[in-house]
Amino acid sequence: MPDNDDRERRRRDNLTEFVRAESAAKGFDLCRITRPDAIPDAKQRLGEFIDAGRHGTMEWMAATRERRGDPLTLWSEVRSVVVFGLNYAPEDDPRGILGKPDKAAISVYARNRDYHDIIKGRLKEIATRFAARAGADVKVFVDTAPVMEKPLAAAAGLGWQGKHTNLVSRTHGSWLFLGSMFTTADLAVDSPEIDHCGSCRACLDACPTAAFPAPYQIDARRCISYLTIEHKGPIAPEMRALIGNRIYGCDDCLAACPWNKFASSASEMKLKAREELKEPSIAFLLTLDDAAFRTFFSGSPVKRIGRDRFVRNVLIAAGNSGDKALIAQCRMLADDASPVVRGMTVWALSRLMEADEFAAFAAQRADESDDDVLNEWQLAGVG
Repeated sequence: MPDNDDRERRRRDNLTEFVRAESAAKGFDLCRITRPDAIPDAKQRLGEFIDAGRHGTMEWMAATRERRGDPLTLWSEVRSVVVFGLNYAPEDDPRGILGKPDKAAISVYARNRDYHDIIKGRLKEIATRFAARAGADVKVFVDTAPVMEKPLAAAAGLGWQGKHTNLVSRTHGSWLFLGSMFTTADLAVDSPEIDHCGSCRACLDACPTAAFPAPYQIDARRCISYLTIEHKGPIAPEMRALIGNRIYGCDDCLAACPWNKFASSASEMKLKAREELKEPSIAFLLTLDDAAFRTFFSGSPVKRIGRDRFVRNVLIAAGNSGDKALIAQCRMLADDASPVVRGMTVWALSRLMEADEFAAFAAQRADESDDDVLNEWQLAGVG
């Protein structure tokens, strides 16, 4: 008769195969498993990142650093971590739009439905079925919880963290959404992936703002994705011209990775770009009030930054466009209720107007009292 070890091994293998089959059935492209103690260096690396201030204004990272750095601190009973990968590769190189200054560049991941909703729903279905089969507790996470999913994904063998700090897969390049399921069940673990970056530095050289102090390190304060999405208030003047027409996120370092040649475009229709979000015109986006913004970006992660921060980004793109046809629309935003919008309007117009026209415009704005807006006037040489 089989001994207890044999029975436990068979049970573990059966549950492992079950979760892999469920993953495939729900449309995930990759599913691999690791232990919660498989990322011992992650806590120190996170601490160094935060202590150097490279997290910028993302205070939630500092507040959750202990739980984020160690899965066992987040949940002491977890025995296995299942990491899922969903391909979202674009059909074309997303950097092509950067040569069209009248168009706005939206990061590939945000051109359709919010991936958090797509992945979370599927993980919950898998977790429910797995918990019933295994008689074990489960928790699922998608990016919004204090979980370091990229190190866990590397430990599980989905890929490795490249020099741009993002996950790179030999089969999907840099285009993978990640989600995880923590469980008290014992599952068979996979081997970690080794680093295949070699001497390549394509991602580092592609960054328009030099956001990588060194390979495998990032300073969020110089990252366009952070600046256009996470950062509130005015964006530092020295960063604005470097942003170009990127109004929500940046794909430059991801798109530059040579491993993308093995990636096929996403098969999930909800992740394929909506036509109107591929190359929206800056002129149109400048017209969006709050209601129109919410309607146009319904279901998209873009909506979470709010209309004011979004229009701030669009005004930077307008200022970088050199398109004087945008002057009239920018002027209409000079009386916007949002100080950050009014302030960025000043900057955009200072770039688009001739000196005498801008001086005449400034003469009409003498009653401005908000500090952020007054600071923009001072930067523009007025006041």
